Amino acid sequence: MNNKNMNNKNMKNANHKKDHAKDHPAEDINAEKELEQKEAIIEVEKGLEGKAEIQTFTMNFGPQHPAAHGVMRLVMEMDGEVIRRADPHVGLLHRATEKLAESKPYNQSIGYMDRLDYVSMMCNEHAYVAVIEKLLEIEPPDRAKYIRVMFDEITRILNHLLWLGAHALDIGAMSVFLYCFREREELIDCYEAVSGARMHATYYRPGGVYRDLPDKMPKYKASQWHNEKEIKKLNEAREGSLLDYVWDFTERFPKLVDEYETLLTDNRIWKQRTVGIGVVSAERALQLGFSGPMLRGSGVEWDLRRMQPYAVYDQVDFEIPVGKEGDCYDRYLVRVEEMRQSNHIVRQCIAWLRQNPGPVMISNYKIAQPPRYLMKRDMEVLIHHFKLFSEGYSIPPGEAYAAIEHPKGEFGVYMISDGANKPYRVKIRPAGFPHLAAFDEIARGHMLADAVAIIGTLDIVFGEIDR
Repeated sequence: MNNKNMNNKNMKNANHKKDHAKDHPAEDINAEKELEQKEAIIEVEKGLEGKAEIQTFTMNFGPQHPAAHGVMRLVMEMDGEVIRRADPHVGLLHRATEKLAESKPYNQSIGYMDRLDYVSMMCNEHAYVAVIEKLLEIEPPDRAKYIRVMFDEITRILNHLLWLGAHALDIGAMSVFLYCFREREELIDCYEAVSGARMHATYYRPGGVYRDLPDKMPKYKASQWHNEKEIKKLNEAREGSLLDYVWDFTERFPKLVDEYETLLTDNRIWKQRTVGIGVVSAERALQLGFSGPMLRGSGVEWDLRRMQPYAVYDQVDFEIPVGKEGDCYDRYLVRVEEMRQSNHIVRQCIAWLRQNPGPVMISNYKIAQPPRYLMKRDMEVLIHHFKLFSEGYSIPPGEAYAAIEHPKGEFGVYMISDGANKPYRVKIRPAGFPHLAAFDEIARGHMLADAVAIIGTLDIVFGEIDR
């Protein structure tokens, strides 16, 4: 009975709806559309349950990006503006330097070292010639050692000036870049004076250096851009020897570093971009294989010049600047102080070199280039010269590793000799490679803009990383 009543009732309602639809057709169509829209919205909402979070996306940072400095590609996984993962892709500047060095006589690969870290040229040379000297068991003269230390520290200043200018420019400070390059020009003139080349010097040789320091400096000449009065002012420091020229620079340089610090150290924007960015603890820095300013900025007092002295670093006085927080700002302060300490070391070397003339190369003409006047008189010396430049010299079988405190960290060369006139194996330990390897860990959780500050603080040069 109940079912019959219900069916009768439903029939009546259906008939009533049909009658109403006949009387009001537009209202019925609108109602149906509204019902369909509501049902569609409910379906969409059901489908989005648990999927409302933002999906990460992958993007390339470089190699075209100005802060990537031409040859670095970072594949970044981004969550909005936040870095979730950063994968450095290296190899865009790979030139097989180690294999090239294995295919040439020992004395013909020094020029390749200049082209590794092309901002710290003579420091690269130092490690290479030091490992050959270890294998040959020879010792360069004291004057050559002091010249090497002086140019190592000039190179450290050159490196840090370029680093500071580029790092500041990447973050947004234009003036510092111009200030730093003003001083770089003066120091590059020192490279040119001793080797003839502004960058790729090939000045260090196994057994000493190519030649002694010049007694005069190249001078500017009057031109359409500078009159006689301006030229006279530019040449004031160039009237004496190279040592006089460098001494004049070292007297002015500390005040110039003060200028950089005036622009940056207490600058509100600079601190906002560097304080607390890219923090690495001392323990983690050691685990990651950091060295140089990256390690000292985290509070570890480790410097090969003090811990494993080479050349004459045990005879000069200098301090090792150390950071506390391990962030970009501390590493900036460490490098700025290193420039002051390098300036102090250069002054000590100049003082010693002025008082102690002497040879700058060993007198073994099987390894060292003989003087030209002897070569024209002595047949045996002529033969030495011919053999040295045609086939080089053979090194007794053995292996050795030599490392120096490069401006970027520990730069080392491992070499195996099998008794031939070229190395059996050359392995270069670049200073910047472990730092770049840690980029993912350092950058995670930071904003995209902070990636630029972190790349800058790592002081990356791809010549040595890609080799």
